[in-house]
Amino acid sequence: MTRIVVGLITLAAIIEGLAPGAVPSDLLPLAIAILGLVYGWTAVDAEDPVAYLAVTIAVGAAAGALGAIPAIGAYIDAIVAQVSNALYAGVISILVARTVNRLKG
Repeated sequence: MTRIVVGLITLAAIIEGLAPGAVPSDLLPLAIAILGLVYGWTAVDAEDPVAYLAVTIAVGAAAGALGAIPAIGAYIDAIVAQVSNALYAGVISILVARTVNRLKG
């Protein structure tokens, strides 16, 4: 299932990065956020999320760093920014899962 979610996130990030607003009513950014939540909930161990959190921070910091590449840099930055949004949504899932685990005892 995680391969499907990652594929959908990638596809949605490419579409939204290359043609922002192409899907009406801003449904694509919403879909990216929901898919990020699903990925974080299903694929990341909430008790040991260190690697996921490190990648999330790195991708978030890298968004905007490739704009200097002529002709394609802005497009790559836009795609990376959308992937970063999905990763940030996954962090919320980890927070909720850890909270639930702590409340269960």
